[in-house]
Amino acid sequence: MRLLQRITALYLFSLFLTPAHAAPCGEVTISEMNWPSAEFLANLDKVILEEALGCKVQLVPGATVTTFASMESKGQPDIAPELWTNGVVERLNAAVKKGDIVVGTKLIEGASEGWFISESAHQQHPELKTVDDVMAHPEWFPNKENPKRGAFYGCPSGWGCQISNNNLMKPGAFDAEGHGFDVIDPGSGAALAASIAKAYERKEPWFGYYWQPTAVLYKYPMYKLDWGVPHDKENWDNCISKSPDCANPKKNGWAVSQVHTAVTSKFAKSHPEVMKYLDKRTYGMDVVGDVLAYMADNQANGEDGAWYFLKKHPEVWTQWLTPEQVEKVKSAL
Repeated sequence: MRLLQRITALYLFSLFLTPAHAAPCGEVTISEMNWPSAEFLANLDKVILEEALGCKVQLVPGATVTTFASMESKGQPDIAPELWTNGVVERLNAAVKKGDIVVGTKLIEGASEGWFISESAHQQHPELKTVDDVMAHPEWFPNKENPKRGAFYGCPSGWGCQISNNNLMKPGAFDAEGHGFDVIDPGSGAALAASIAKAYERKEPWFGYYWQPTAVLYKYPMYKLDWGVPHDKENWDNCISKSPDCANPKKNGWAVSQVHTAVTSKFAKSHPEVMKYLDKRTYGMDVVGDVLAYMADNQANGEDGAWYFLKKHPEVWTQWLTPEQVEKVKSAL
């Protein structure tokens, strides 16, 4: 990501130093990606851009891979608020270098991805500390559809992390098939979360991918496995995260999670006021964890989460806006 960050910094620097008269905000399209923290952030951006900057915002459904592909090929949507860049790192670097995409500052401090087992499984088998430890015991994590094999819960189709997970489970890497594990596509983020909750409540074994910050890991503590190997950036960038056709996967530690806001360059250049807001917009794990817990406990949607955040955490969001913009948002509360 260093190349991406250097290119982005230079682009933004030149963008904000270029004399320009900002046109009225006009219409903005924002990707509302299909997991809770992204749904919350898309709605938060909608409220702030409409109330503080007078934009007319349309939220469009999205997911990491499909949204980024659309931004590359069609220049739409204008903004992807919460892009987990590990799944598209090579393509994103190329798009930034080409000048098609601008990537903002790091969005969430402390975000991470990895493979977890349920606390109950770790308590029963404390010797399970690494991925290889778990792969040696498929019988301890049975697939309910095929109890003679183990189950690994991966990412739903369309998520960028599905590519990395599936490649890491190929022969040459951790080899799910050879170790007696089936890779389960849960079908949706909600189904993946439900599988963790069910396992926690029933004290059943569970093995799979998840990320934080999430309400799920806030409510249902899990044990994060050590990869047992260092991160191999070359193999990750050029194979593991590149495409489903990765031909030379190796055991690898997950790349340090990078969560950024991606914006099409055309939009960024014509909307400097929006970019000033996006460049300041960042928060910690504790803040987003509080919002996600509220959403989960109250069956609230992303819009509800946005209004909750604005009311509960003014000490955070007022730092992103001018005093005049702050008053406009407060008047809408």
